[in-house]
Amino acid sequence: MIAVIGAGAWGTALAQVLAGDGTPVLLWAREREVADAISARRENPLFLPGHRLHPGIRATHDLGAIAREAAGAPWLVVVPAQHVRSILGLLDCRASAALLLCAKGIEAETGFLMTEVAAEAAPGVPLAVLSGPSFAADVAAGKPTAVTLAAERLADAVELARRLARPALRPYAGDDPVGAEVGGAVKNVLAIACGVVVGADLGESARAALVARGFAEMTRFAVARGGRAATLAGLSGLGDLVLTCGSLQSRNMALGAALGRGETAADALAGRLSVAEGVATAPVLAREAARLGVEMPICSAVAALLEGRMTAAQAIEALLARPLKAEGEG
Repeated sequence: MIAVIGAGAWGTALAQVLAGDGTPVLLWAREREVADAISARRENPLFLPGHRLHPGIRATHDLGAIAREAAGAPWLVVVPAQHVRSILGLLDCRASAALLLCAKGIEAETGFLMTEVAAEAAPGVPLAVLSGPSFAADVAAGKPTAVTLAAERLADAVELARRLARPALRPYAGDDPVGAEVGGAVKNVLAIACGVVVGADLGESARAALVARGFAEMTRFAVARGGRAATLAGLSGLGDLVLTCGSLQSRNMALGAALGRGETAADALAGRLSVAEGVATAPVLAREAARLGVEMPICSAVAALLEGRMTAAQAIEALLARPLKAEGEG
């Protein structure tokens, strides 16, 4: 048995691939209509339409069912980052074998990474992070995907990776959860910036430059938070950055493209069902970077754009007007 807490596109895709070898998966959905649709039609029409779900997935709207029916199993936490604390507070997490945190973001109020949030909300429970280049539609369709699975103790990550590995899902174990989390959080903000480049028709050369300079920002921030630069060169950093900044399948990049075309953030976000995690992450990332003395001009420009302090044209102009420096200086 494996529990997946959160039946958005990513949670549903993870449930689908994990059930593929016959493992029972209990999938919790916040929306009762999603749980009912999965039970009745074997589909999540709200968040992952067009994918027939494995019969080994059992959907529930009852959060208490997780502790009752999946005690001793790993629990994958796949709710949006800003809701992780509240959801964990409603669960008896001591019943889990481990909490595998799959949300990619930074808590707005505290500046905490998800492992720091979980350490407060579920003290004493083993924690790990799952992150990497993984579009939900690809994973649900059984297309090959490789991700990072990181825990403070490498042995714990190896054991969880063994339990979650499937023919089309290859987890690489690591012992730098901070680095893995920073990569997953920062790439969403950078994807918004890359979307602006696309929406404003600045060209592929500009997008490549932004990805490279954004990767430098991401790495500086990770190291300042206690992560390792080598982690950011892997799947959860560079790998996820390349994916998310390279396709409008990315919700964050699609949002940025709308901003680049001149839409306001409010208009671009109106009517969206799925969360673009970079929207909540950008302001707190800019704040935390300033607190730590880490230079992150791209991420700061995205925050200003989302908060209405700059237009897309002004953000682009400000980045291009920065003083010339040696490449390694930031």
